Amino acid sequence: MQPLDLQRLIHIIVEELAATTAPPAPTRCSCHSLLYECCPDRLRGVLDAGATRLGLHATGGAPGGVASMIDHTLLKPDAARADIEALCREAAEYTFASVCVNPTWVALCTQLLEGSGVKVCSVVGFPLGATTADTKHYETRRAIFDGAREIDMVINVGALKSGELRLVERDIEAVTFPCREAGALSKVIIEAALLTDDEKVTACTLAKAAGADYVKTSTGFGPGGATAADVMLMRRVVGEEMGVKAAGGVRDLEGLKAMIAAGATRVGASAGVRIVQESQGKQPAAGAKGY
Repeated sequence: MQPLDLQRLIHIIVEELAATTAPPAPTRCSCHSLLYECCPDRLRGVLDAGATRLGLHATGGAPGGVASMIDHTLLKPDAARADIEALCREAAEYTFASVCVNPTWVALCTQLLEGSGVKVCSVVGFPLGATTADTKHYETRRAIFDGAREIDMVINVGALKSGELRLVERDIEAVTFPCREAGALSKVIIEAALLTDDEKVTACTLAKAAGADYVKTSTGFGPGGATAADVMLMRRVVGEEMGVKAAGGVRDLEGLKAMIAAGATRVGASAGVRIVQESQGKQPAAGAKGY
């Protein structure tokens, strides 16, 4: 690592750490020149979801409803083709934001969801994040070639904990660059349960510096999933310019509400059908708890 690179990253991280202890400045809505707290167009989707306290939202405003915030997820290693087909049928029926699947299923999901408006999201460096940057770069390009329009990558957690900040930034850039080139969204999974608060701030800062669209709490395969406290911290660090995705352990409508209230703009869940049914006041159907 060059001294100038290290100095730049340290400066960015110190600024972000300082920002987490200061109250956020009021943010004005571009559509009405009003504070976000006052703008009905920005808040309608969040209020519909039942939020009682609001964080800032990523550019583009609040979503249109509960389903549009959910990445309908099936990442289990033993998921069979029939399970993936069922996932896509549910995604099309409920109009989830995306299906989130392992790379081997991207082409199939792209075919099944053509014309539905539901995007295909795939994972890279999953679930450990311990592959090399060039491997993640290839995984990203292949998933995009197969039809993925969103990529959730796992950072190199060990490098972060070793203080190798430039390595982590390059690791993220290996994914964000081909995503930007192809017009795909990039989400950076920091695996928050493995990190100290200072490390969470550092990870989010590096993701922001590398041009990611979202930061994401968890893989769902680590020692813990999303917490409202982590979402709030991540939102404070990345500001309104980026999305925050909560994933891991969001199993019902109350859990989703808590993440929205903390500042999440997307939620990854295998229990998406159950959550939407609860939001509609329906008794969740048998088998709607996810895979």
